[in-house]
Amino acid sequence: MSLNRSEQQLFEYIQANRDERHFWEYKVREFDAKCPEKSEAVRLIERELGRYFVERSGVVRSFKEVAAREGLRPVSLKNLAEYVLRMWAPPRPVKRAAPPS
Repeated sequence: MSLNRSEQQLFEYIQANRDERHFWEYKVREFDAKCPEKSEAVRLIERELGRYFVERSGVVRSFKEVAAREGLRPVSLKNLAEYVLRMWAPPRPVKRAAPPS
């Protein structure tokens, strides 16, 4: 999966900070458990990642620099949301068609 610059920066930051990674792993699993559809979980995770990016832009130097150049909102965080959902959420059972009677 290809991540854009904002997604890559955010993912590297989360991976490099153990407490942040644990927080996001929990958050992703929580969204996955409460959403009946995977696409809904992706939307919620993407929205939370966007808020997190803005919040980090106020306190982390590398995020401040990006925000000064490109603005506070990253282009898209959907690929990152899909990626972390695949990595950190348990696989969903495959729905199989009932055998013909």
